[in-house]
Amino acid sequence: MLQQTQAARAAVYFQRFVARFPDFSSLADADPDQVLKLWEGLGYYSRARNLQAAAKIIAGRGVFPDTLEGIAALPGVGPYTAGAVAALALGLDHAAVDANVERVLSRSHDIDAPIKERQGRERVRELAAALLPPGRAGDFFQALMELGEVVCRPKNPACGLCPVADLCQARHLGIVAERPVRAKGKSIELITVATAVFRCQGLIFIQRRRPGGAWGNLWEFPGGRVEAGEAPEDAAVRELSEETGFSARVEAPLGVIRHGYTTYRVTLHCYLLAPADPTLPGLPFPVLTAAVESRWASLADLDGLAFPAGHRKLIDSLRADLRFF
Repeated sequence: MLQQTQAARAAVYFQRFVARFPDFSSLADADPDQVLKLWEGLGYYSRARNLQAAAKIIAGRGVFPDTLEGIAALPGVGPYTAGAVAALALGLDHAAVDANVERVLSRSHDIDAPIKERQGRERVRELAAALLPPGRAGDFFQALMELGEVVCRPKNPACGLCPVADLCQARHLGIVAERPVRAKGKSIELITVATAVFRCQGLIFIQRRRPGGAWGNLWEFPGGRVEAGEAPEDAAVRELSEETGFSARVEAPLGVIRHGYTTYRVTLHCYLLAPADPTLPGLPFPVLTAAVESRWASLADLDGLAFPAGHRKLIDSLRADLRFF
């Protein structure tokens, strides 16, 4: 959970998660929807899916891997997670390098290569391995992480309080603010999306995304990018038709929601849609082209399902809309 997430925010999710899944077996046997729901809001949902996949492997074997290679072989476990578990949890002599450790070492040893690129990353890992005190890897890297979080901060580092300030090359050179060297930032992409809240006989149509991708297996309202020259309300009708085969009309606008993820900034135009034929008997049956599952749900039903952040904001706004009560 600490990957790409601030510690204070992750702590709330962690306590709730381990209360529901206190061991590998309970997580392995859980309904994937429950796992995703407890993860909702943290983003990077592949972490939750991989965590459950790893729990299934560990529960099946009956034992947790006791080597770096065994840990790294689990689904979703990269070099940092493998090293952190090996050093901090198992006490093995392996480097645990997170963003705090990268920052401390790049300053203390004046690493002049971008630490998020291959050359800089390798230099940090080689240095971390060389500095590792045998038998004390967990204590050493936990101390470096705390030093980076509390003293050697990204902005306004407290160099006067640093216990290793005399050894810091960046401080001696007066370039603390220039370390770590940052890679060229990725450009921000602006996306305009239309979303259809398709309601029929008091129920709302939702669908589950395909596995993979940023929001794999999450539930959503149909929708997609607005094409050049296309009105957002027309895009909502078109996307619903393309993804489900439904013929619909716009009943009312539901507002605009703005949110961001990774390098994207999304403007979400939301519309309430109804069947094009108001005399349609029963609930229409979809022909899914962009999802693996669908259902008709009440507004209350949506609380128990996991949605992407933008769609969860839309659900919150629906609760305040008298048209849905």
